[in-house]
Amino acid sequence: MDAEGMIMEILDKVRPYIQRDGGDVEYLGYDDGIVSIRLTGACVGCGFADSTVHDVIEQILVEEVPGVIAVEQIE
Repeated sequence: MDAEGMIMEILDKVRPYIQRDGGDVEYLGYDDGIVSIRLTGACVGCGFADSTVHDVIEQILVEEVPGVIAVEQIE
């Protein structure tokens, strides 16, 4: 499986946890080791959004997908 497929698979696994709180995560792209995502729903403007992106999503993707170095949240 290629990096993009692995990223999509991981996002699909974390999505239910984000949806449980009324939000969602949208995959926007992958370029030069950076995964671009958008948080939607209740995540927009939430004080925990940055923590969700960097402490959860980014940590998992960096550990699990070779080549991923960061996650960028697009507003």
